[in-house]
Amino acid sequence: MKLGFLTAPFPDTPLDQVATWASSVGFEVLEIACWPKTTGPIRRYAGTSHIDVANLSAAQGKEIVAAMQEKKLDISGLGYYPNPLHPDLSHRQNVIDHLKKVIVAAGRMGLPVVNTFCGGDASKNVDANWQEALKVWPDIVAFARDNGVKLTFENCPMIFSYDEWPGGHNIAHSPYVWRRILEAWGDTVGLNYDPSHLVWLMIDQARFIREFGPHILHMQAKDVMIDRDGLYERGTISSGIGWQIPRIPGLGDVNWNVIFSGLYRAGYDGPIIIEHEDRKFEGTDELVKRGFLIARDVLRPFVK
Repeated sequence: MKLGFLTAPFPDTPLDQVATWASSVGFEVLEIACWPKTTGPIRRYAGTSHIDVANLSAAQGKEIVAAMQEKKLDISGLGYYPNPLHPDLSHRQNVIDHLKKVIVAAGRMGLPVVNTFCGGDASKNVDANWQEALKVWPDIVAFARDNGVKLTFENCPMIFSYDEWPGGHNIAHSPYVWRRILEAWGDTVGLNYDPSHLVWLMIDQARFIREFGPHILHMQAKDVMIDRDGLYERGTISSGIGWQIPRIPGLGDVNWNVIFSGLYRAGYDGPIIIEHEDRKFEGTDELVKRGFLIARDVLRPFVK
């Protein structure tokens, strides 16, 4: 295993500077954020573009990999987390077009995976969304396969605000759906495993790893704190709104002993990528770095 982080919390800092700092404090790998270059309002932690994949040549891709290697850093994959099942068909096509550019870039750079979301229409139930996924994803999966890249879906339901309620924007968050995904596309699609979502979804963490551990291709280490007062006030039907709070690893309710015991038993030996969404450590690069350093010190004993 190697320990690193997703570069998304550094939207205004060039990749080379992020990498220099990461290497200097003992990180070994980066997941590089590759949202499209854009202006205007964006979803929190979405919009960081550390590689301009739309204009990336094969030579430029190899130069980025070489620059990371000079700093003793691997690249775990490229990260772009949109909603490919968005009900607005124009928006959906735009994000799929960019996702394919990310896939091409990963292929040119010789990277193993592109990390993304399966997507979902919050107004539809899971089964209706799955039927839509069966229409949308086969073409993207084949495109990834042709480029020598595997896809990973994060197990995040994407329901943090009322515009994502009640069904969320990503159906790939439960065993009920993951069995379908792996049956349909398991040769090319695997799991970008984030244990924090299992906590507030009340899905058994150890059992999940036992069943799906062989299909984990990438891992994001994020913690979550359950605000018991918020849960009391709103109840579970609010789907986490008002009571599930993303935290830096070690500051929430994830049992990291259980997680890493399961990962090692499953034979996972891939990257451990810290995903930083903790509001207590944001606003400046220095605060973000402090958060990453806390997470590093919590996780380092497990990552060997």
